[in-house]
Amino acid sequence: MRLHLKLTPNTESIPFNYQHQLTGALHKWLGQNDLHDKISLYSFSWLRGDVDSVENGLNFPNGARWFISFWEKEYTSDLIQGIVDQPSVAYGIEVDEVKIVRSPDFKEKWRFKVSSPVLVRRNRNDLSREHLTYNDNEVDKYLKRTLNRKLKEADIQHDDFRISFDKSYSGARTKLIDIKGTKLKVNLCPILMEGDPQAIEFAWNVGIGELTGSGFGALC
Repeated sequence: MRLHLKLTPNTESIPFNYQHQLTGALHKWLGQNDLHDKISLYSFSWLRGDVDSVENGLNFPNGARWFISFWEKEYTSDLIQGIVDQPSVAYGIEVDEVKIVRSPDFKEKWRFKVSSPVLVRRNRNDLSREHLTYNDNEVDKYLKRTLNRKLKEADIQHDDFRISFDKSYSGARTKLIDIKGTKLKVNLCPILMEGDPQAIEFAWNVGIGELTGSGFGALC
């Protein structure tokens, strides 16, 4: 289940690293919940729309678009009620319109664009985390591992699937993001999936890679 939100223009400059404010708005609307203690079976995009760069930030003079996706549909009504009760997001932005969008009719092959950068990491022997990029040899293995862990959390039995970055995409790039002092190397590159359509639909809702509940890995 996906909610498309139409947002009013901001009245304050939006800093480049604003994503944690979106996380805060989401949990404000949901109210008391246990999502912080669970594997994230949801994802959300970054803000989209006509944007101007201003000093130390961004401006959406015509408003912005934002979507939030949940696999667990029971959260949808709470989320909508929370938006109605408290429509503010951050930086003077408010929700102007909400539209519910159901999952597409996925086939056995699908190419996704990313609506927020994809974070892929693996553990080193010294217990530190290595950031993987779209052209690393093992990155697709870790994409699948993370998605399989979420499928298990959702108790979904599925046939096998393949997932990979679209390495033929000439515009692929990485980006260094600073989220509240934590630096993350993320990927901006389309995703290819092939196999069980239910697994593909699941990925469309929950996102791919790590920290989808904090604004990474949303697919469209």
